[in-house]
Amino acid sequence: MPSKLRAARTVGVGARAAAAVAALLAALILVAALATGGRGERLVAAAVQVAQGGGRLVVGSPRLFDGGFASLGFKVGSVRLQGASMAAQGEILKAAAIPRGAPIFDLDLRAIRGRVENVGWVGRARVMRMLPDTILISVDQRPLAAIWQVDHRRHVIAAGGAVIAGVDPDAFHTLPLVIGPGGNTGFQGLVDQIAHYPRLSSRMMALRRVDGRRWDILLHDHGVILLPSSGEPAALERLDRLDRTARVLDLGLARIDLRNQHFTVLRPATAAVAAPAPSLVGKQ
Repeated sequence: MPSKLRAARTVGVGARAAAAVAALLAALILVAALATGGRGERLVAAAVQVAQGGGRLVVGSPRLFDGGFASLGFKVGSVRLQGASMAAQGEILKAAAIPRGAPIFDLDLRAIRGRVENVGWVGRARVMRMLPDTILISVDQRPLAAIWQVDHRRHVIAAGGAVIAGVDPDAFHTLPLVIGPGGNTGFQGLVDQIAHYPRLSSRMMALRRVDGRRWDILLHDHGVILLPSSGEPAALERLDRLDRTARVLDLGLARIDLRNQHFTVLRPATAAVAAPAPSLVGKQ
């Protein structure tokens, strides 16, 4: 095969024949690109590039795809984005920075993918050419799990606790709020457990990590539910039974202490020592 390619570089053909061969190769590359579901960049990078020069058929011309194909309509007319939420689309497209009207074969898809994957929203991205004029960006968006408040700053975090940079916490009022050092880890299981109790879930304002070993549930009415360092499911079940029989969540209690598995301590708001409400940065 290499010997045939070398021979091709020196074969003199008529101008009309060279143009026909070039057109045929262009058509073959187009068909192959479409048949492989948009993976045309690999074929194009490996394909023999053909241009007519001085009555010869010249292999390896780098300019055929730049101007020749663009003049045939192979230039960026649209960019399609899949897998991104409405809130994330603007930032992703801005990072992709794909100029409209650029020759579609000139684009460095690997560089575009790298820029897109640097966006905090994006876990993984794929960038593909859809000939003749479309670039498709498909992303796996990181699931946003919570807002983490620590050192008077708030961050959007993923389920594993990783901070997602470049994401505005104020845009996600529906995410649970977790507070304190270490609050970005271990919260998801507790959030899922609380979701089984709609009356408690609807009243929860935030989870607060205490001494790196247990959680408090902060309520919208400024009450606090103290959970044990272990056996949280049993404590939540005990609270639910108490709420079903005595409606304790409607009483505006200052504290419901579940840390002891044998009894529950309730403290009315009037008996509580006056103290400022937990500092919550920004809107809730």
